[in-house]
Amino acid sequence: MTDQPHNTAVEPPRRASSAGDKLRFVLRGIGQTLITGGLVVLLFVVYSVYITNIFAQQAQATVRHQLDQAWAQGKDPLLGLPGRASTTIPIGTGIANIYIPRLGKDYAFTIVEGTDDSSLEKGPGHYLGTQLPGQVGDFAVAGHRVGKGEPFLNLDKLRPGDAVIIETDRSWFVYRVKGNVATGDLSWTQPDGIPGREIVYPSDGNVILPVPNHPGATPTERLMTMTTCDPKFTATQRMVVHAVLEASATVPRVGVGKPASIEALYSKVA
Repeated sequence: MTDQPHNTAVEPPRRASSAGDKLRFVLRGIGQTLITGGLVVLLFVVYSVYITNIFAQQAQATVRHQLDQAWAQGKDPLLGLPGRASTTIPIGTGIANIYIPRLGKDYAFTIVEGTDDSSLEKGPGHYLGTQLPGQVGDFAVAGHRVGKGEPFLNLDKLRPGDAVIIETDRSWFVYRVKGNVATGDLSWTQPDGIPGREIVYPSDGNVILPVPNHPGATPTERLMTMTTCDPKFTATQRMVVHAVLEASATVPRVGVGKPASIEALYSKVA
């Protein structure tokens, strides 16, 4: 028996990596990292904007239904708030409804008590310690701008004189956005020194005082303040819109559905 011959072939020497090869390797790695990072950011945006909206809409529907049931049973959640009774209602419970004709016929949200993260995921929230709808002082409400139901997404579209309607168990209150109606200037201030709209830092709590931006002043007007993040997709600043009650437009709430005078406000949006 003869032995099989051995394979004596020699592998060719490997070519040393050139500078170009190394550069292409680095660029390929950077490209893959950027693609992965882009996908992560895209998924985060989808979750933040769309998925949280779905959850928030479900939570909003629940608090709206609960408020409707309470009213149908003759129970007014506001009776448990400061200034109405000795006890308070649970944080996150619906207390009133908000409608803004400028933002469309289908714009309607139930306002909940509290502005903690959990409450604001259900809808716009009433700042604890501020006044109630129709009271002298400042009825202050916060809401998300993008995602989580985004009730105040288009707050920047409001103009001087626009109606902001608040429905409670007993009344329909109509607030009017401050500013110069003739010129459309939201920064214009009346003698009270309160503009229709201002941009402030998140730490500026003076905008929701009984007399906004006037610490220690005694309130005489019935005001409403709405706050949200600014600009969109960030939380670096706050957009603040101030409105004042139009007492002559306030009507009692009787039964279900908007009374004619409230419905008429929608046809007056220019």
